[in-house]
Amino acid sequence: MKDQVSPQEWQARVELAAAYRLVAHFGWDDLIFTHISMRVPGTQDQFLINPYGMMFHEITASSLIRVDQQCNKLHHSDYPVNPAGFTIHSCIHEARDDAHCIIHTHTANGVAVSACKHGLLPISQQAVVVLSGLSYHDYEGIALNPEEKERLVADLQGNNFLLLRNHGLLTTGATVADAFLFMYALESACAIQARTNQNPEQLVHVPQPIIDGIEGQTQAVTKGLGGALAWPALLRLLDANNPGYDS
Repeated sequence: MKDQVSPQEWQARVELAAAYRLVAHFGWDDLIFTHISMRVPGTQDQFLINPYGMMFHEITASSLIRVDQQCNKLHHSDYPVNPAGFTIHSCIHEARDDAHCIIHTHTANGVAVSACKHGLLPISQQAVVVLSGLSYHDYEGIALNPEEKERLVADLQGNNFLLLRNHGLLTTGATVADAFLFMYALESACAIQARTNQNPEQLVHVPQPIIDGIEGQTQAVTKGLGGALAWPALLRLLDANNPGYDS
């Protein structure tokens, strides 16, 4: 595949394959289900997505499938793609020029918090980061209804974090690294909350003024690099523990 695509697309494939393997490494995968998608560089309506049937730890840059906005395959692959899985991703990619990468998970922690009426609570530093740009979308069943797309986009608005009620988590980013770091924060926040068994009224909540000012603090901590600050270290983690994603 490397000789059949542009250098820019190949680099995107390598980064996306790394994200799939990192999701598996941290235990956020759900067998062959859920997806990470990425816009093909230089296009508006072409995307890379996983072959439906491969486990996340198996995915390589060459195995990723390029699809159009309707999830039609644009090159040969022995694997199918999952149009239902791409329903959520496609409408966000279409509506948000800045959403080049989208990560969606079904983790136990994420689903548990998404099912709580009070949602994500401001009880941790991770949650405070997420709450600066978090939206919610009510569950409408398995994502097969195209009419849901408009409501999902309206609920997400310009945020990068989404709790899909009774379903899971979603993050968007201008880069794979940003979307992954956002998911790391969101999953961590949900894991912390899931470990508490106290009445929400008994938990210490971070004051709203701190939440309002966290975006600037986050920029300072990451030196303005966002996910790019941690991404090289994450790739080294893969190179040491699960190499081959870049093949």
